[in-house]
Amino acid sequence: MNQPTVGIIMGSDSDLPTMKDAIAVCEEFSVPCSVAIVSAHRTPERMVEYAQTAHQRGLKVIIAGAGGAAHLPGMVASLTPLPVIGVPVLSRHLQGLDSLYSIVQMPAGIPVATVGIGNAKNAGLLAVQILAAHQPELLERVLDYRKTLSESVMKKQTQLEELGYQNYLNLNK
Repeated sequence: MNQPTVGIIMGSDSDLPTMKDAIAVCEEFSVPCSVAIVSAHRTPERMVEYAQTAHQRGLKVIIAGAGGAAHLPGMVASLTPLPVIGVPVLSRHLQGLDSLYSIVQMPAGIPVATVGIGNAKNAGLLAVQILAAHQPELLERVLDYRKTLSESVMKKQTQLEELGYQNYLNLNK
């Protein structure tokens, strides 16, 4: 297996159902990734070691998912020179707003790119795009992916025009 270039970490195994979408994107683009449970609160020494050595282990980007207090992305960003993408995980009591606020409100000097609540797919795509900036073959795959998105929208538009909105809605229930 190739050396992982994207590290995908989460504070708990309960975050895995969300984070699997980032893993799937890496797999779709053939970007090697590693996946680990790294809790900022329950395994702080592990988190520090993971973050401080990530660039030495060949990682180029870290995606960190966390719910609730959601300190993992910010703490990792404070310990690594690599770009960190935070994924706020949906929480039971505040529907992920607590996670979003914790991740997005980083102090100046320690940025964390933050995607929407539960949107690990966009985190995976952002990681791929960061890598693609220096990998022409990967950039071509990103461009192809974007083209399929556009084609999908145009196909839906054609179908809407042909069927009318009511039949389109009934067909796509």
